[in-house]
Amino acid sequence: MNTVVNPVPVFAAPSQTSSQAAAPPKAPAFTTRVVVGLVGVLIAVVIAQLNDHVTDTAMADIRGALGISRDHASWLGTAYQVTQVSAMMFAPWCSATFSLRRFTIGAVAAFALLGVVFPFASTFGAQVALRALQGLAGGCLPPMLMTVALRFLPPGIKLYGLAAYALTATFAPNLGTPLAALWTDYVGWRFLFWQIVPLALVSIGMIAWGLPQDPLRLERFEQFNWRGVLLGFPAMAMLVIALEQGTRVGWTDAPWLCALLVGGAAMLALFFVNEWFQPLPFFKIQLLARRNLSHALLTLGGVLLILVAVPSVPAGYLIEVRGYRPLQLAPLALCVALPQLVALPAVAALCNLRRVDCRWVLACGLGLIALSCFAGSFMTSDWIRDNFYTLQIMQIVAQPMAVIPLLMLSTNGMTPQEGPFASAWFNTVKGFAAVVGTGVTEGLTSARERFHSNVLIDQLGNRPQVFATTQRDFTTRLHVDPHAALALLDQHIREQALVLASADVFRLMTGVALVLIALIAVIPTRVYPPRAAVMPATPAPAPPPLKP
Repeated sequence: MNTVVNPVPVFAAPSQTSSQAAAPPKAPAFTTRVVVGLVGVLIAVVIAQLNDHVTDTAMADIRGALGISRDHASWLGTAYQVTQVSAMMFAPWCSATFSLRRFTIGAVAAFALLGVVFPFASTFGAQVALRALQGLAGGCLPPMLMTVALRFLPPGIKLYGLAAYALTATFAPNLGTPLAALWTDYVGWRFLFWQIVPLALVSIGMIAWGLPQDPLRLERFEQFNWRGVLLGFPAMAMLVIALEQGTRVGWTDAPWLCALLVGGAAMLALFFVNEWFQPLPFFKIQLLARRNLSHALLTLGGVLLILVAVPSVPAGYLIEVRGYRPLQLAPLALCVALPQLVALPAVAALCNLRRVDCRWVLACGLGLIALSCFAGSFMTSDWIRDNFYTLQIMQIVAQPMAVIPLLMLSTNGMTPQEGPFASAWFNTVKGFAAVVGTGVTEGLTSARERFHSNVLIDQLGNRPQVFATTQRDFTTRLHVDPHAALALLDQHIREQALVLASADVFRLMTGVALVLIALIAVIPTRVYPPRAAVMPATPAPAPPPLKP
């Protein structure tokens, strides 16, 4: 691994102006009120993540209640993801302009209000529009949590604040399934959207009382980056739509989807070129000169790809093959979610020790993830929920060990003025990587399932005696007629193909984790916990008295 180096300085953009250089208001003393405000922001981010995952898990029930098809329902999720990821790109700039407290309270209020209204929408167009607007409000919240952590937390506990941010990647996604089971099976589908309202009101009150009120900085509109918005928002929207709808329409089978991928990638490249020369950018491209930040963003994308696949593969298998409902999947998700409340602070305390190299913690976390995925690659059609508990137990420790060191590496040496830029980078990569993870997992599972299904059918077709014996066995053992036996055989082939495809996904995720481990030895440099910067130095011994 590399030795300690000083952070690479951030080079100023060619047209840097005094407006950009103006520092945000100085952080107040770390008091109880500030703590309350930080907790309020944390609650807001958690409910935003829960809303996303709960509605996604319970989409079958939502479809039935709204009377829409599977294809139509897929656009509800796509509309939400498009605006959510896009909002993460521009939210830090807006919070610096309108003030952190005003902007966060407005986003939470809009998010809750749209959740209240959605169940009453009677047309499909209104439903898509409301989900898009709610995604826009929800996407503004995660960047605020990292911004306040970097701005307000003193060095001694900054890692614990970043651990709270890590809850959005480890705790909230795993809590979505149990909550979906609660509302759909015991209360009512409308509470999938209304569950956020009580905590949203609490969050607004805590933020309003706890966070200091910064002045408006409307002069920033004089240098507003219109080209950035016109390039960045459509680029991200096109890419997210393509990734969300790719599996449903067959990827390369749909010319419009290929056009979205190519056009979105081209516009995103132009967006980054524009950001380099902007005096008041949304993304500070120069920050990527810091090796640790670049490595953290790259690794974060890979980690989130894995964290999306690891729970979705068992859930998909148990639903399709075993017929599980969210209520039956809930214990598996809670097995990972609840221990995070202890594991995250514990890993933060470990990384906060000066003698601990967070790169080794990251390597151990990725190693556990690789081991978990490798064990999952041996799954068979005999597996039930209990067989996945061992994999989930490894994830309890692996997930925080993989996320917290990345936050530490990426934010080390980051000034409060650079906090909004770091937040934009980290949250946009986080949101987009989750969409990529969903697209890759669904696309790979579908492709490998078709492949294995064709192989199994070819094997039966090339062995007529085996086919006849299998059909006769189904007929005799299950007491059904030959036509029903063929239908059961077809179902059995589909189940076996899904099992083999799920094992392939686990193998791919194992390879991704091993590649990320290899990168640790090449790119990142050693960093020390934030509190090390303020620890008093050991006083030098006094010189001996001069002899007369």
